[in-house]
Amino acid sequence: MKHIELKGAVREAGNKAVVKAIRKQGLVPCNIYGSGIENVLFTVTAKDLKNITHTPNSYIIDLELDNGKKYLAVLHEVQWHPVTDEALHVDFLAITEDKPVVIDVPVIITGHSAGVKLGGKLLVSSRKLRISALLADLPDSLEVDTTDLMIGKQIVAGDLHFDKINIVSPKATIICSVRPTRATAQAQQA
Repeated sequence: MKHIELKGAVREAGNKAVVKAIRKQGLVPCNIYGSGIENVLFTVTAKDLKNITHTPNSYIIDLELDNGKKYLAVLHEVQWHPVTDEALHVDFLAITEDKPVVIDVPVIITGHSAGVKLGGKLLVSSRKLRISALLADLPDSLEVDTTDLMIGKQIVAGDLHFDKINIVSPKATIICSVRPTRATAQAQQA
C-alpha cells in the first residue's frame, strides 16, 4: 500500500477557545492513539490534510511530529463541518507490522460485462470496501471483474475472495450490478 508523509506539531489539550484559535490559523486539531502508545494531541495544516482526505485512495501515513517521534498510522475518523465541509478534527490510529490493519480500500471495476453488451446498465454501488490484512499484504485497491455479470445480477462483498485479505464489510454489501434499461425491457416484451 502507498505511504504518504504528514508532519504535525504537538499541542496541549485546551478548551473550545483554544481549539477555535488553532482552526483560525489554518490548522486542524488531531489525535493519534493505538495499542502500546499514549494518546498524542497534535495539529496539521489543513492543506496537508487534504492530500489524505480528498482522494479516493487509501494510504499508510508516516506521521512525523515536531518532538522527534514518528508513527505509522491510518486515518481512523474525520469530523466535518456541516456547512463548509472543512475538517474539524481527525483521529489517527497507530499501527504495527505484526498486527492486522483494518482500512477502507478503493474498488476498481474491470472487464466489460456480458449484461452491458446485451443492453443493460452497470451500476456501481460501493467505491470502497473495508478490509483487514497485515501491513505487508495491504493492496492499493481491489479489482472486481464484471465480465460474466448478466442483466439482473449483482456482485456482493461475500462473492469476493483475495489471498491474505479478510473482507470486513458486510457480506451483503452490493459492489455492482447490471440493471435492465427501458430498451432491453421493451425488447423482452416484444
